[in-house]
Amino acid sequence: MKKILMIAICSMNFIFIEAQKHEFLNSPKFNDADLSKQKSALDENASAEILYKSVHFSIDNNTGNLIKRAFYRVKIYNKDKAEDWLNLEIPLYQSGSDHETLSKMKAFTYNLENGSSLATKVDKSSKYKSKESKYVSITKFAFPNVKNGSVIEYQYEVTSPFLFSIPEILIETDTPSLYTEYILDSPSNISYNVNYTGFLSPKYREVDERTLYGANYRTYRFGYENVKGFKSEKFVSNDRNYRTKVSAELHSTNFRELKLFSSSWEQIKQRLYENEDFGGELKKTKLAKENMPSNIAGISNEVERANAVFDYVKNTFTWNQDRGIYVEDGIKKMLETKTGNAAEINLFLVMMLREAGIKADPLTISTINHGIINIASPNVSNMNFVIAAIQTKDGFHLYDATSKQSSIDQLPPRDWNQFGILMAKEKVQQLSMVNSKPSFTYLTVDAKINDDGSVSGSYSDKDTGTYAMFAKENYDDNADKYKKQYKENFAVDFTNIDSKVLENGDFESTMKFSSENMIDKIGKKIIINPMLFLNKTSNEFDQTDERKYPIDFISPYTRVKKVVLEIPEGYAIEEMPKSKRIVTEDKEIEYNYIIEQKGNKLEIVSTTKVSSADYPKEYYPAFKQIWGVASKQENQVISLVKK
Repeated sequence: MKKILMIAICSMNFIFIEAQKHEFLNSPKFNDADLSKQKSALDENASAEILYKSVHFSIDNNTGNLIKRAFYRVKIYNKDKAEDWLNLEIPLYQSGSDHETLSKMKAFTYNLENGSSLATKVDKSSKYKSKESKYVSITKFAFPNVKNGSVIEYQYEVTSPFLFSIPEILIETDTPSLYTEYILDSPSNISYNVNYTGFLSPKYREVDERTLYGANYRTYRFGYENVKGFKSEKFVSNDRNYRTKVSAELHSTNFRELKLFSSSWEQIKQRLYENEDFGGELKKTKLAKENMPSNIAGISNEVERANAVFDYVKNTFTWNQDRGIYVEDGIKKMLETKTGNAAEINLFLVMMLREAGIKADPLTISTINHGIINIASPNVSNMNFVIAAIQTKDGFHLYDATSKQSSIDQLPPRDWNQFGILMAKEKVQQLSMVNSKPSFTYLTVDAKINDDGSVSGSYSDKDTGTYAMFAKENYDDNADKYKKQYKENFAVDFTNIDSKVLENGDFESTMKFSSENMIDKIGKKIIINPMLFLNKTSNEFDQTDERKYPIDFISPYTRVKKVVLEIPEGYAIEEMPKSKRIVTEDKEIEYNYIIEQKGNKLEIVSTTKVSSADYPKEYYPAFKQIWGVASKQENQVISLVKK
C-alpha cells in the first residue's frame, strides 16, 4: 500500500549549472578578517561554519595508488556546541600486507590576540592511533587553544592501495559551508561510476578528459557555494540517505584487456562465490554435517526445521560486533571459539540450513547506518552485512543469528533497510525487506497516593520484537546510561532498576518509584494527573516546516500505557475525564484513551497503534493531529474530594 519514498540515485546523469570560469584546488590564504566574524550569514545560530573545504582524490598513474588530499578551514562560533570539529579522526585501512599511510599533515588553531592573528600548531605529541578493528586504525588529535571565534585549519594526505571504492563525501553536513569542492582525477584506463545522491546541484562543474600529471585523465570536479547546514527531521532512520553526497566505485580497468568490476549484480555474485572468504566457506559442507544437532532430521515441517537450525546457531555462537560480508578468521575457527563476525555466523547458518534440506541462500544487505544500496550501480561495497534467506512454498523468510533475540522474520533494527540482494546459486535477486511484524511496548504503573502527599509504586517498561532488540542494544552499549534515562526522562526518583532479557526475547526494566511533585492540594481537594509521569508532555510531530522525508518507525508498533492508581481512603472522584478514540480513515493510525473506576482504584489505559513500519511524508499531518489529541487527553487532571 505504501513504500518509503526513494531518493534519486544516479550515475552522473543529472543536470548541473555549468561553470563559467572557476579555479578548483586553489585554497585561499588565511584571512585575519575571518577571526572577527561574529556569526554565520547562512545560519546565525550555527555553532561552526566551513569557510573552505576541498577533498581531492587522484590515482597516481605511476604507482597505481589512490591519493586523498583534504583541506579544511572552519570557523568556530560556539565551541561548546561544535565538539565534532574540535577533535579530528582519520581512519586508515589495511588488508593483509596492504595498508594506507598518512602524510603531509598540518593543523592549526588561529585566534585573534591584541588585534593580530596568532597560530597555534597541533603538536605531534597530541596525535595518537587507536586500533578499531582488524582492518581499521584511526589517527586522532585534538585542536589546542580553541575559543569562541577561533578558526581551525587542517590538511593531510592519505596514500591508499585500495582503488575499489572511493570514500563517500558529504556535501550537506550539519555545518553550513561557504565553499565545498569534490575532485576525482582518474587515468583514462581506470573507469569509475560516480554516484551522486541528493538534491543540491553544484554551482561549478567540470567533467571531461584532459592531460593531468603528464597523462590522459578523466576528471570530475564539483564546487558548491553557500550550502546551508542539513536540517534533520524526527523519525528518519538514517538521514545520510537524503543528504547530498558524492562517492565513486571502480567500474573497469583497461590494461591491455578490459576488466569489469561493477557491471552487474550477477557478476558480483559470481565473484563472491569464487572468493575464499565467502563462497569458499560455503563449500565446507562437512562442517555443517558434523555439527548438525541430532534432533533436526526428525522435524518434518520445513519452517519448524529451519527454526530449529536457526535456534541452534543463534544460541551456540556469539557475534563479535564485526560487520561485513566476508569471514575474518573463518567458520572453522568460529566453531572452536564460539565467536564470529556477521559473515561467519550467518554463512554457517546458510550451510546448516542447506544441510537440513532447506532452500537457503545468503542475502547481502546494507545496514541502516551504512545507507541504502544503490541498485543503479552494482558494487560489493554497497553491502556491509549478510543474513540468511530461505524459500518455502509460502515465500521467503529471513534470519539473522547475530542477535539472541531474533527469530524468523524478526530481525534486529539495523537490518531493516528496504531491500537486500539475494546471492542464490541459480541467479541473483533483489528482495524487498518490509518489517511487517509489530513490536509492542507495555508501560505499566501500579501506584498509590500516600498520607504525606507523595505518590509511590512500581513501574515496568517492557518491549517485544524489534523494539526489544533495540532496547537491548542500547543497554549493552551503556547499561548505566540506559538506567539513568528513566530519571532524566521522567524526573522521578526511581530505585532498584532491573533490566534484563526475558526467556521469550522480550526486554523488560522494572523499578520502584516515589515522587512528591505529582499532586497539588487545594483545601480538601487533591489535584492529580491520573497518567502520573506517563502523560505525553509534548507532541513529537511538532515540525512547523513542510515535511521533506518519509516517516520511519522501523517496525509497526502498539504502545500500551496502563496506570492503576489507588484512591486514598476517604476521598471520592469529583469528575472523571472522558475517554477518547481517534483513528484514521484507512485505520493505519489509532489512539485510544480509556479511564475507569474499579472500586477504590482508578485504571487508565492509553493505546497507540501504528500499523506499518514506514509512511510517506504526506502522512505527517495525520500523525501531528493524533499525537496532539493524545497529548491533550493525557494531560487531563482529576480532583479527589475529601468526603
